[in-house]
Amino acid sequence: MKLLLDAHTLLWFYEGSPSLSLPARAAIEDPANEKHVSHATAWEIAIKVSLGKLKLAVPYEDVYPNAVAANGFLVLPLDFRHLRELLTLPFHHRDPFDRLLIAQAFVEEMTLVSCDPHFPAYGAKVLW
Repeated sequence: MKLLLDAHTLLWFYEGSPSLSLPARAAIEDPANEKHVSHATAWEIAIKVSLGKLKLAVPYEDVYPNAVAANGFLVLPLDFRHLRELLTLPFHHRDPFDRLLIAQAFVEEMTLVSCDPHFPAYGAKVLW
C-alpha cells in the first residue's frame, strides 16, 4: 500500500506519541508499505514553527533527516499534476496544505494516514 503521511502523523510517529492510532502505527511500520511525506508537509511544519504554533523536539532542520530519511520514508515533491487535481476539489474546508495532500493522494493513488475529519468528505482513502 502507498501511504501519504499528514504532518501530525509524521510528527507523532517520530515522537512515539500515543496520539498516533494503532492501525496507523502498524501501517507505517509495515515494511510492505511504501511511506511518503510531501514537500507540502515540510512547508506546513516550517510555517507553524515560524509562527510559534508548533514546538518540535528537535530543530526543524533535523526533522527530515531524523523523521523521514532515517525511517525510509520517501519525499513526494509537488508537481503540476497535483495542482491540476487541486482545481477539481470541492471546498469542504479551506486548509491549503490538507487540500494539497488530498490532491497528491488522488493523483498518486495513495492512502492518506491522518485523523483529519475533513479528508473522508473528499472521497479520499484514509487510514486511521
